Amino acid sequence: MGISTHVLDVSRGRPAAGVRVVLECRRGGGEDGDGWRRLGHGATDDDGRVTTLLPEAKTLEAGVHRLTFYLGEWFAARDVEAFYPQAVIVFEVREPEEHHHVPLLLSPFGYSTYRGS
Repeated sequence: MGISTHVLDVSRGRPAAGVRVVLECRRGGGEDGDGWRRLGHGATDDDGRVTTLLPEAKTLEAGVHRLTFYLGEWFAARDVEAFYPQAVIVFEVREPEEHHHVPLLLSPFGYSTYRGS
């Protein structure tokens, strides 16, 4: 199936619209983090969601993936000083037939994530 994300700015209590997000998968079985292949990208909509990270004809495959959220540029555009220029979430897809939702809760000086539904 697919993958989606939802970004909420908990410091403002609002969705984070316009956050650039990139989805990649790791090539091969190495643990060193080299060899990432870009699968798709997007930016959060007015509700803080990206539902089209993969092109329509593609499906999510089993393996290690990562989502990179470009937070520094998003906060800078709002004239907010932030500590993390990026949030990089690495996760493993074991059941590609299931939908994977990876939300991000952010503030200028922290973030958290979890596997959503």
